[in-house]
Amino acid sequence: MLLSFQTIISDPENMEHWYAVYTKPRSEKKLAIRLNEKSIEAYLPLRKTLKQWSDRKKLVEEPLISSYVFVNVNPENYFEVLNTPGAVRFIWFGGKPAIIPDKQIQILKLVTGANIDVECAHNDFPKGSHVRVVTGPLNGLTGELVSTSGKNKVMIRIDHLDKVLLVTVSPNNLEPIVIN
Repeated sequence: MLLSFQTIISDPENMEHWYAVYTKPRSEKKLAIRLNEKSIEAYLPLRKTLKQWSDRKKLVEEPLISSYVFVNVNPENYFEVLNTPGAVRFIWFGGKPAIIPDKQIQILKLVTGANIDVECAHNDFPKGSHVRVVTGPLNGLTGELVSTSGKNKVMIRIDHLDKVLLVTVSPNNLEPIVIN
């Protein structure tokens, strides 16, 4: 049975949560600006990348997770978000819009604000050893240790998006942890 937006809106337990909105191609920045202009809290994680053209190099900001913008709304604002040019649909999981945990949005903000090497990849990694960063701007961050392209990286899984963040951290800055 598919739930309608009206069913979700009438649920008294609904309140503001973070949701992922799928965007039209290359429309992430414009959508985030338009949503913020409507007083809808939107977050677009950006990373700085050095782009090279035939005549120059330039440092540009591009979306860390392409085609996604995160919005913090209650269900009554769903249609306002979807009626904004550039928005395509909410990401659904279990028959309703997928809630992205606050902690994962905080991790995205921490990682993108730390001016470190970070990339987004598809979630096709096997489970790794759990580690905690013990020094530096990511102190306290937990994730899984994986090896990719010959480098050890800390991987943070993003719920419901089938994506992971890969952060390069020196092994000297990590300690193993046990997760029950």
